Amino acid sequence: MATRKRTVLVLIAVAELLTMSLWFSATAVAPELAASWDLTPAETTWLTNAVQLGFVAGALLSSFFTLSDVIPPRYLFAGSAVAGAVCTALIAGIVNSALPAIGLRFLTGVALAGVYPPGMKILAGWFEKGRGFAIGLLIGALTVGSALPHLFRGVGGVGDPQLVLYGAAVIATLGGLLALFVEPGPHQAPAAPFDPSALGRILRDRPTMLANGGYFGHMWELYAVWTWVPTFLAASLAASGSAGTAAGLGSLLAFATIAIGGVGAVLAGSAADRWGRTSVTSVSMAVSGLACLTVGFLFGASLVLLVPFLLIWGVAIVADSAQFSAAVSELAEESYVGTALTLQTAIGFLLTTVSIQAVPMIADIVGWQWAFAPLAIGPLVGIASMLTLRGSSAATLLADGNR
Repeated sequence: MATRKRTVLVLIAVAELLTMSLWFSATAVAPELAASWDLTPAETTWLTNAVQLGFVAGALLSSFFTLSDVIPPRYLFAGSAVAGAVCTALIAGIVNSALPAIGLRFLTGVALAGVYPPGMKILAGWFEKGRGFAIGLLIGALTVGSALPHLFRGVGGVGDPQLVLYGAAVIATLGGLLALFVEPGPHQAPAAPFDPSALGRILRDRPTMLANGGYFGHMWELYAVWTWVPTFLAASLAASGSAGTAAGLGSLLAFATIAIGGVGAVLAGSAADRWGRTSVTSVSMAVSGLACLTVGFLFGASLVLLVPFLLIWGVAIVADSAQFSAAVSELAEESYVGTALTLQTAIGFLLTTVSIQAVPMIADIVGWQWAFAPLAIGPLVGIASMLTLRGSSAATLLADGNR
């Protein structure tokens, strides 16, 4: 059994890593697409925001129809991954303007709503003990996968957006096929009947919604930073006199800042199983929130100072992510855990569309140096929610009683 669990964990983590390369595939090459298609700044932003909104739409539909609990999750994962890959390949192959690209990015987001929550449900079915570590590894894989397009651009994709887009489509297809080899786990609840009232029960469950409150605060910060850190880095490099190397170097540094979060997610998963979900998430949000407020002091500074700061931030900003999902999987109604996780991600990603749009607006007012500072409100709200959960009797259900 232990060997099978490890095999499933590796398979689904690799599948998630490969598939989630679709998320920032167009964002990474936005400068090239903007120049080639004569995009406005607003249209360029929508190359990312359309994915967020598509994910929200897909997740809300999935929640209402309880798809994650009705369709076997490996089939939902595989079909969704291939659908997202097709949308991305179409952008690379036939699109040459904003509107169809934004539409296909929206559909990519819809497809990814059938990848991320089912992946968590699969692992919840295999891991009763050590669930925080298992979902932490999955989020770590998601984090590295999300960063891959920046790596593709940094090592050869500057000026060649098709390379990045096709590359993401190919490996996402492989990820979807890998998911088909993952069998249901011994703790996975049987397929549940369609029950729209399950959504209302989830929304009325205070402990589940407190865990969601932590997640929502975390998400307010996370994707806004991930989306705009390449732009922040380009502006910082220009301010330091390194504008000539800003494109390739900025992409590589963005990849490192995002991808290193995979390490944080795995380490935090193990720590949360031992020391408590509310403790680990609160510490993580405190560090990332402080980073939002202070990164401006290193704007234009030497990379010797800026890079270590960004790497620490990159670890902290996503370290807590898996633990909100693990908490919901422990607190929510067992038969509808998939729906609870999908609802959590739907609302969380809806919030990201606001913060992603807000950051460049703030930058227009105060400059990129301080554009991330208002994001600190998210971690502050998230900490308050998780500490409230810690004080409730339901917290004994978390991580075998480790609050």
